[in-house]
Amino acid sequence: MKIKEQIAEFILNQEAAFIASVDEQGYPNMKAMLLPRKIDGNNFYFSTNTSSMRTQQYLKNPKASVYSYHKGRIKYEGIMLVGTMEVLQDQEIKQEIWRAGDTMYYKEGVSDPDYCVLKFTAVKGRYYCNLKTESFEFDDLV
Repeated sequence: MKIKEQIAEFILNQEAAFIASVDEQGYPNMKAMLLPRKIDGNNFYFSTNTSSMRTQQYLKNPKASVYSYHKGRIKYEGIMLVGTMEVLQDQEIKQEIWRAGDTMYYKEGVSDPDYCVLKFTAVKGRYYCNLKTESFEFDDLV
């Protein structure tokens, strides 16, 4: 299995992903999110509200981070990815990652103006496991 696929599998096997944005004063803001709905190479797609504070922060400053971890009985593993976040309103991608239960959050369905997609593009990251940390550039991974 390729390293990019291993990263995607690791993230999708956790209970949540944590995303970070930057506020107007330059401080990081972290939030737990449902797992990405789609991962394609170094692109991670999340479902969220257009009106959310985080979405508004990404529109002003696209710098972002995604973090996932697993705490086992003995082993702790974590992956932090750094990159940019785009706010997508494209109907095609909204339809692609839409799930039937989403009407609970977006009453007007897939065309609800308060439904958007966050597209995170990773450029680099850090992997932690067994008291060791390794930095990597996403483009260098296979």
